[in-house]
Amino acid sequence: MSQQARVNIVTGVYARTQREVDFPSVNGKHELISEIFGKNVFGTREMSNRLPKPVFKTFSNQLRGGQTLDKVTADAIAHAAKVWALERNATHFTHWFQPLNDSTAEKHDSFLSLKTTFTNGLPDVTALETFSGSELLQSEPDASSFPSGGMRTTFEARGYTVWDTKSPMFLQEGPHGTMILYIPSVFISYNGEALDEKSVLLKSSSVISKVALEVLNLIEPIEDDVPRTKEIFTTLGTEQEYFLIDRALYSLRPDLKNCGRTLIGGLPARHQQMEDHYFGKIPTRVLAAMSEIELELAKLGVPIKTRHNEVAPCQFEAAPIFEEAMLAVDHNLLTMDIMHRVAHKYKLKCLFHEKPFKGVNGSGKHCNWSLSTDRGDNLLTPTSSPETNYRFLIFLVACLKGVHDHGDLLRAGVASASNDHRLGAQEAPPGIISAFLGSELNEVLNAIEEGRPVNKFLAGTETKNIRVTGTTVDLKVATLPKLSRDMTDRNRTSPFAFTGNKFEFRAVGSKQSPSFPVTILNSVIASALISIRDDLKKQMGDKPIASTEDMLVVIRKYIIETKNVRFEGDNYTEEWVQEAAKRGLPNIVKSPEAFGRILSEKNKSMFTRLGVFTEPELESRFHILSEKYTKDIQMEAQTLIDMLIQHVIPSAFSYRRELSESASFLKQLGEESGPEMKYLKQLTPLCVGLQESAETLEEHLVKALEIEDINAAADYACYSLSPLIEKTRLLSDQLERICADKYWPLPKYHEMFSTL
Repeated sequence: MSQQARVNIVTGVYARTQREVDFPSVNGKHELISEIFGKNVFGTREMSNRLPKPVFKTFSNQLRGGQTLDKVTADAIAHAAKVWALERNATHFTHWFQPLNDSTAEKHDSFLSLKTTFTNGLPDVTALETFSGSELLQSEPDASSFPSGGMRTTFEARGYTVWDTKSPMFLQEGPHGTMILYIPSVFISYNGEALDEKSVLLKSSSVISKVALEVLNLIEPIEDDVPRTKEIFTTLGTEQEYFLIDRALYSLRPDLKNCGRTLIGGLPARHQQMEDHYFGKIPTRVLAAMSEIELELAKLGVPIKTRHNEVAPCQFEAAPIFEEAMLAVDHNLLTMDIMHRVAHKYKLKCLFHEKPFKGVNGSGKHCNWSLSTDRGDNLLTPTSSPETNYRFLIFLVACLKGVHDHGDLLRAGVASASNDHRLGAQEAPPGIISAFLGSELNEVLNAIEEGRPVNKFLAGTETKNIRVTGTTVDLKVATLPKLSRDMTDRNRTSPFAFTGNKFEFRAVGSKQSPSFPVTILNSVIASALISIRDDLKKQMGDKPIASTEDMLVVIRKYIIETKNVRFEGDNYTEEWVQEAAKRGLPNIVKSPEAFGRILSEKNKSMFTRLGVFTEPELESRFHILSEKYTKDIQMEAQTLIDMLIQHVIPSAFSYRRELSESASFLKQLGEESGPEMKYLKQLTPLCVGLQESAETLEEHLVKALEIEDINAAADYACYSLSPLIEKTRLLSDQLERICADKYWPLPKYHEMFSTL
């Protein structure tokens, strides 16, 4: 690797031809996205058109929990799916699942089958395409090589993938114009333990749906002309942040390839300090890639709504329309996969690491969470009079209680070696889990607690040019319409902020699957709803429906109980850290401490009581998370050592030799060699320091690899290896500043930031 390789790549970027993609069209006119949407999905509409009515009715009842899927129905669905897939050039099918590694997995099976008949006693083998109901419903992958946290051993290899009937099958492109049929599935062990993220998400969604419906039935009277709510869904919208850099430059960075983040590299003179990238003009190559990503996702029924530049250079965001949480998680993982694959076609690399570049903002995956009925009512919609919307207030305080009682568990759900670089870094929420409601809702809760009327004007503001009245803002410009105002302002520093009709869980890492954080969120709020349900029943006595006073008594109780978790200010300040400590809110800065909270008696009993996790499954999650954390940091240490020895230190030696030869030559001529000697005096201690740091880091890495206890290994990685990595980086970044550019082999930040 040489400096010339960097130069060739940077100059070559501007000579590349633009990738051309033919947008689907009919008679020369582009098809509407609505016409393309879901064309590669075997959803309920396609199934209703292809299945006999009795079969489709049976399947619909199964989706609503009315009956199990029998063999006849499964065979009929499998046949219809096969015909549909073969019409679209499918050659293989796969059960697509989410093992415990923040990724997805698949094993492709061909539709090909052989049939043997006998003619005059001689065998005649015929090839044909088949797909049975049993092949649709389950498959048997090797479970021994996936993370299990000790629940399975290598010789206990059997595991099963089982079709998740609520998530429709879909087609993705294979090689040479072929297609592959994907069957969204859960993944369990031979004994039924959850070896994936999805099965527990399904359990948590079922639990919260059941208890939320019970609460709703206690507070809403039956009306003859209004259909009764039969099911409640968790809804989710996952805003996905990511970086894009030129793939050729990425290929010259061992740290990005191995670890997903730069382990060395100094900031350029201009990065994000001018605040001009956020919502700025999207670079042409990036916009083309985004457009193709959205096209491919539209075919898969993934409803991407927005796209824009994010705060940091080369950072972008895509956000979908809200969906049922289980489907939204599948669609988020599909989005990441499609982004990755399409970026390759544009010679780009998509980076999902939470902090790929030190010194600029990192990436999150903001999970916008709410509850909705099968009638389309959002239970977290405050309406214009939230103080008398008791249904809203009950579900609001349930959310607050969940966060209050299990904030440490929510922190554990977003913990990772990569997310530790982002959380609490003045760009993302800190390790203190609190909730933001906004001044108006905060006043509503305070008024109910204190038994007084709501002060309607407390949240209003008045300036010379802008007057806020009710829910509109009058801008005092005749040509501008009045601006509709949300119930709450936005608090970008809060980890759990109410944003109008939902809560935004902002601490989730961009790289991780949303399954585990949403499973935790569902569970803690379900647990809170159980307490509220029981208190309502006690307050009601023999009454069939809770009265206004019954509801207010319970609402007031939980307003008081959860008051400490509400915070309306700047979560980044040191004052909040001190205030949170006074309130008894845990400040969990590092992941190893967070992982331990999964096994606390309070959190463990909550999960097992709800039936979301068993104790062995929780133990396995703790071990998997701790082990992954440890390995991530060990990998960073080894990569940094290799980069120092193979690239950084040799570059410094080459530059030092040039300076030495120049100084010596000037001295022979009797000329002044002071400038060269000045740089030599700066270089030498840096070279010595880097060499010593590399040796020290290697010694600590050897020791780290010998630690067998998972707790001790994670702690050592966190408190010994990680600080050494950062200390070594500081020396390398100082060296990069003074080393002649022609000797520096690794692409620099300014090159990666400016080649889109």
